[in-house]
Amino acid sequence: MVNSVTLIAILSLLLLIQNNNAYEFMVGGSGDWSLALTSYNQWAEKNRFQIGDTVLFKYEAGKDSVVQVSKDDYDNCNAASPIAKYSDGNSVIKLDQSGPHYFISGLVENCKNNEKIVIVVMADRSHQSPPSAPPSPAPAGEESPSPPPAPATEDNNPMPAPNAASSIVMSFMYSIVAFAGSSLLYVL
Repeated sequence: MVNSVTLIAILSLLLLIQNNNAYEFMVGGSGDWSLALTSYNQWAEKNRFQIGDTVLFKYEAGKDSVVQVSKDDYDNCNAASPIAKYSDGNSVIKLDQSGPHYFISGLVENCKNNEKIVIVVMADRSHQSPPSAPPSPAPAGEESPSPPPAPATEDNNPMPAPNAASSIVMSFMYSIVAFAGSSLLYVL
């Protein structure tokens, strides 16, 4: 009996350490940063990157590098003024803001042969205020602007909007269970 109560208490404590749903992507699917993959951007376009996710680049240290650059430097394969440079051979880069992130090989020839990638991080919509009033109708004879398209899944079906209320309720329930379970440790 004591062993099962201890197990429940330990599992409840683990619930207190909630996962923030961050995900580690291996660039190109395998993590291999080289000329072997013909288009890193095709891979990136098939994934949904969020703030807090990380991207792993694996390459031979001393023979290549990963350079985070501006859009202009990305377009021109210019690594002279990087935002950040990684050369350890096993670079894990945290995506800490929404929008496009541009990465190129530190070797200009490799960059020119498509060893480069644009990773677009989705905006964080989990803490936004409720939408404002709907847009006013367009003047007579003009079309009203259409709303932006809903994000789509891999098979182009619209994704359901995240339900913030259910997320809050689940977090609350996990907290109660975790508190109750951790309280069992004091009883033991």
